[in-house]
Amino acid sequence: MQASTLATPTAGHCGTVFVAIELSQKTWLVTLHSPDRDRISRHKLEGGDHAGLLALIAQVRARAAKKLGAVPEVTSCYEAGYDGFWLHRLLRAAGIANHVFDAASIAVEQRSRRAKTDRIDGELLLRTLMAHLRGEPRVVRIVRVPDVAEEDARRASRERDRLIIEQTAHTNRIKALLRLQGMAVGNPRRRDWLGWLGRQRDWQGQPLSPQLRAEVTREHTRLMVVREQLAALEQAQAARALPLPAPMAERQDHLQRLKALGPAFAATLVNELFYKNFGNRREVASYCGLTPSPWKSGGIDREQGISKAGNHRARHKAIELAWLWLRHQPDSALSRWFRTRTANAGKRARRIAIVALARKLIVALWRYLTTGLVPEQATMKV
Repeated sequence: MQASTLATPTAGHCGTVFVAIELSQKTWLVTLHSPDRDRISRHKLEGGDHAGLLALIAQVRARAAKKLGAVPEVTSCYEAGYDGFWLHRLLRAAGIANHVFDAASIAVEQRSRRAKTDRIDGELLLRTLMAHLRGEPRVVRIVRVPDVAEEDARRASRERDRLIIEQTAHTNRIKALLRLQGMAVGNPRRRDWLGWLGRQRDWQGQPLSPQLRAEVTREHTRLMVVREQLAALEQAQAARALPLPAPMAERQDHLQRLKALGPAFAATLVNELFYKNFGNRREVASYCGLTPSPWKSGGIDREQGISKAGNHRARHKAIELAWLWLRHQPDSALSRWFRTRTANAGKRARRIAIVALARKLIVALWRYLTTGLVPEQATMKV
C-alpha cells in the first residue's frame, strides 16, 4: 500500500498528527499525516531549521484542532544518524512524542535497483511509525536515547580510543619511513628520540637525507602532541576529574574489583554498555552484536556467524576482555569452559570460541552489576 493513499488512521491514535522527518545536512523533508485530511503532505526545510519545524507542526496542529474541536497529539520520528539526539530532546521538550529509529531495522524493497529518494524514504518512515504505534511486532527497532550526562560521560573513553589509534598510526609511519632506508627504529615514542636518530646511519654510513629527516621530525612532533593529550586524559580519568553520573561511577567501581579489569577498560564498558538497563541476557548480547544469525529456509540450514549489530565499540571490548580474562582469571569457570572446548583445536576454532566466551562473559558481568552475583570462581582484587 502506498503511503500517499493512506486513509485509515492508526487504531487508538485517531486524533494524532504523524510526522516523519528525513534529515540531511542540506535540507529536511517533513512528511505529515494529519487527522483532518485524508492525504499526506510534504514540506521542505533548510537543514537544521528546528524553529521552522516546530512552527510547521504548530500550524498543522492548530488547523486540525480547528476542524476536530480538540487539540490533537503529535508523534514524530526520524532515523538515528549524523544529527544525533539533540533533535529528539528538542521535540520532547516541545511536548512531542518522538521516536528515534534504527535505520538498519526498517524493511525496504529487495529489488536490485530499488528507487531511493527523500520522498520515498519519508513515506516509508511515516508508514513504519504508524505500524509501530499500531503494535505490529518487529516493525522497527527504537533507539534508546541516553540522557545528556550519560552521553557526555562516554566522550572521554571514545576520545582515548581515537588517540590510541592516532598514536599507533604515527608510530607505524615513522617506522616505515626508516625501514625504507634500512635504519634502526628504536622507540619513537621517547621524547629524546630525535637526538638518538641523529646519531644513526644507514647501510652506507650516511645520515638521513634532509627531506626525509624533516618529514620524520614533523611526524614525531605530531606523535608527541598525541601522547601529551593521551596522558592528560588518562590522568583526568584516574583522578576522577571528569564528571560521571553516580550510577555509572558505582558500576565502574564494581567492575574494577574484578581481576583483569583496569580503570580504562571498566570505564569503556560502562560508558558503552552498562549505562543501559537491560531486561534479560539476550538484550545484553544483542546490543553488542554477539547474537547468532541463522539462515533457515526450506532445505537450507546454516549459521552466518554473529550479527555484528548494535554497539561495535562494546563488541570489540567484549572480545578483547575475553582474551584478558583467560590470562588473568585462568581458574574461573568461564576460562575452564574455554580450555575444554578448544582442547587440541586450531587457531580458527579458538577465534570462534573466544566470541562465544565474550558473550558469556558480558552476560556474567551484567548479572554481577545488577544482582551482585560474582562470575563463578572469579578472583577479586585484594
